[in-house]
Amino acid sequence: MSARVSHSLIDPIVSPKLQSLYPYLRIPAVFPPEGIVLIGHLSAILGAVGLAFSTTYWWCGIIAAAGILGNHLADCVDGTHARRTGQCRNGGELLDHFTDPLSFAYYLIGIGVGCGRLDLAIVAVVCLFAIAVLTNIKAKLVGEFTLSRFGPTEFKTLLSLIGIVTAGLWFVPQVGFTPGQFLLVAYVALIVAGLVQLPIQLVRSIREVNEKGDAPDTSEWQLK
Repeated sequence: MSARVSHSLIDPIVSPKLQSLYPYLRIPAVFPPEGIVLIGHLSAILGAVGLAFSTTYWWCGIIAAAGILGNHLADCVDGTHARRTGQCRNGGELLDHFTDPLSFAYYLIGIGVGCGRLDLAIVAVVCLFAIAVLTNIKAKLVGEFTLSRFGPTEFKTLLSLIGIVTAGLWFVPQVGFTPGQFLLVAYVALIVAGLVQLPIQLVRSIREVNEKGDAPDTSEWQLK
């Protein structure tokens, strides 16, 4: 199992507060942590739908933020629940890491639908999964799963704020930005930031695996 290291800027502030809510949730001890992962995934879908309709109904931006927050809450307490009830399983860990990038893909597609720009959604999702694959391969090679300073928590926080601001713009037309225009500008900014970061992370990761990774695998494929 790879060591987990987070350099997140706001995770040390946000995650402990959400984890402290665990006793108040009164989750039955027999409830599997995988069920919490599923609930969080459904919450992510709700957030994505909210983003998709945030330019059609003002309240959908609030729904988007609530869905994203619900997803992060589940992401914070699933591991706590697993440890406290003795239900830590590799399968649960796999499911958690499998659903995380899918949730982000839902959000990005939702914004694309809200902007009416599915072409941008394709670029955003490809960039997202390229970063996710890079992170996981590097973790395998160096034995350390690392989250950058702008990691999942920061991304979810930013997406939640985008949903809230989009909802607020329905009531302040004098600012000169319609909800749709704001969402498109924010979307393009996210995509540009991702496209800039991807090659930088790729170069850094190659250097890191060369310096810290085990000896290169020179074995041949076993054909069975």
